[in-house]
Amino acid sequence: MSDATGLNQFLSAMCEMVHGAQTPSIQPVWERHILMARNPPQVTCSHHEYDQLADTADNIPLTMKTHRSFFFGPADLSAIRGLAPPHLRHCSTFDVLTAFLWRCRTIAIQPNPNEEMRIIVIVNARNRFNPPLPRGYYGNCTAYSVAMATAGEISRNSLGFTLGLVRKAKANVTEEYMRSVADLMVIKGRPWYTMVRSYLVSDVTRAMFAEMNFGWGKPKFAGPAKGNVASFQILYRNKNGEDGILVTLCLPTPAMERFEKELDSTFKEQSNGGGDAKSPLSFL
Repeated sequence: MSDATGLNQFLSAMCEMVHGAQTPSIQPVWERHILMARNPPQVTCSHHEYDQLADTADNIPLTMKTHRSFFFGPADLSAIRGLAPPHLRHCSTFDVLTAFLWRCRTIAIQPNPNEEMRIIVIVNARNRFNPPLPRGYYGNCTAYSVAMATAGEISRNSLGFTLGLVRKAKANVTEEYMRSVADLMVIKGRPWYTMVRSYLVSDVTRAMFAEMNFGWGKPKFAGPAKGNVASFQILYRNKNGEDGILVTLCLPTPAMERFEKELDSTFKEQSNGGGDAKSPLSFL
C-alpha cells in the first residue's frame, strides 16, 4: 500500500492534526493509475531481481539465525569512506556503507567463489518520473534494483568494486525501468524478488520517523526492531549523544560471528593507520 515516504507523509499528517491542524499541510493524492501497466504490457528492461533461482546452499530458517544491529558513528563512516578510491569518496553515505557491508557480509557467509551474489537496493523512484509524482502521493513507488558479481570478485577486490556496483544499481532506476516493472508484474503474475544469495538493503534515514511527535515527545527509536529479509539503515542517536546510522542485519550464527570479526579487522587496520574509528557497537 505504501513505502517509507508515504508512511512518513501519513504519520506527519497525524502529528499535525494531534497538534490542532484541521487538514494536513500536504494533501493526500491517490492517483494510482500513474503507475499502472501499459496496454499491451511490454518488458523493456532487465529485471534480474525477479529471477527464479535454485538455492545451492541449505535453507536455514530465520529461527536459526542471529539478529544484530550495528551503530556507525561519524568516525566509523569517515573511516569506511577512506577505503574508497579517491574518485569515489564523494559518493553518498548510503552508497559507501552499503558497498562496505555487502563485501563484509559476502566474506562472512563464505560462499563458493564462483557463485553469483546479488545486492538489491530499494530505490525511491518518485523523482525518476517526468514530471515527478505528485507531492502528496502516498502509495508505493520503490524499485528493487539489483547488481551482481561473483563471491570471489567481491572478496578479492577493494571497496571501489562493490561501490561501483551499488551506484550502478541505483542509476538503473529510470521512468522506463519503472514502467517495465509494472508490465512485468502483469505478464509474470507479480513474482517475488529473489533472496537467493542476495543482500536486500533499505535506506530509511530520510523518512524522518524520529521527528514524529504525537504529543508526548519524539521517539527514542523509530525503525524496525530487527532485520529479517531486509537490512535497514536507520538514523540513531546512541547513549553518548552521538548521531549516526544503525544497521540491522540477520545472518546464520557462525556467519554473524565472522561478520563481526571482519568489521573488527577492518577498523583495527584503520585505527593502526591513524584513524579514530572503533569497531561498531553491536546490539542484540
